Amino acid sequence: MPHSPWPPTLLGTPTVAVIERAIERQRLSHSLLLHGDDFDTLLRVAHAITDRLLTPDPTGSAHHFPPEQHPDCHALRPAGKMRQISAEATRNLISQVQVSATVSKRKVAIIHEADRMNVPAANVFLKTLEEPPANTTLLLLTTRPYALLPTIRSRVLHFRFPSATTALAADGWTPWLDDYRAWLSRLVEGTTHKSTVADHLFTVYGLVARFSAVLDAATEVVWKQEKEKLPAELDDDEQVAIETGIANGLRARLFTEIEQATRTFALPRLEAATAEPTRRALVAAVAQLEHDVGLLRLNLNEATALEHFLLSSLRIWSRR
Repeated sequence: MPHSPWPPTLLGTPTVAVIERAIERQRLSHSLLLHGDDFDTLLRVAHAITDRLLTPDPTGSAHHFPPEQHPDCHALRPAGKMRQISAEATRNLISQVQVSATVSKRKVAIIHEADRMNVPAANVFLKTLEEPPANTTLLLLTTRPYALLPTIRSRVLHFRFPSATTALAADGWTPWLDDYRAWLSRLVEGTTHKSTVADHLFTVYGLVARFSAVLDAATEVVWKQEKEKLPAELDDDEQVAIETGIANGLRARLFTEIEQATRTFALPRLEAATAEPTRRALVAAVAQLEHDVGLLRLNLNEATALEHFLLSSLRIWSRR
């Protein structure tokens, strides 16, 4: 059985080559920070690293476990609706990696969404980074590296990975993007009549309602798939946190694709004679979207954030 694959778009990249060479020479750092915009990509990278560390020769091994099910692979995940990593959970992980490996010669600990550590947990973990257990590799995964304590960031080797995911194939999402771009086209034609303004407002609230439906349906589908892969020993709080994390990750991808759709809409207009007004509108729209997405990290409801962005877009594009 071959090793767990690297994401296809990362094959042959210098970063992957450096990591593979370090593993072959047994010179890989004891602590790696894997960060980027897409958590699924980071998890696939972590599994690829874990498999190569714990099973160097899968063809000659009597036991080849999937990385997440390997007895010497330990995981630390956020728990509960607040999706926090507690000091107690961190101490439990540390006690696990301090025990000798059972199948492999090494141990690996994967810290999912490491930025979700609360301050006591981060301080507990910091002591482990300062004195790492023997034959143990710690993999910290995060899409928000600067939310980690500077003292943690300074003690780990950083690798940034671009998203290796394709466009989200959620039911109803492609028509949503098509309708969003068509709405922008109508906006730039002008909003002089009251009936036109009313039509635009109805479109805004229709897009908001459909967005929520797409997100809910996509989350349900992905959660069903992921739930089958999870270790059986996960408690309810950890499962709630994972499901919430899936929803948040999908939500982020949807908002990213809204930004890409906005840029795609503006591109041909930037090449036309009216490029300057369109450029200003595009910059303003993207800035507004980034602002509203930032509010999501403060637990603002995604429907409220999208509504605010679309209403701002009505003003931005109709006044270009």
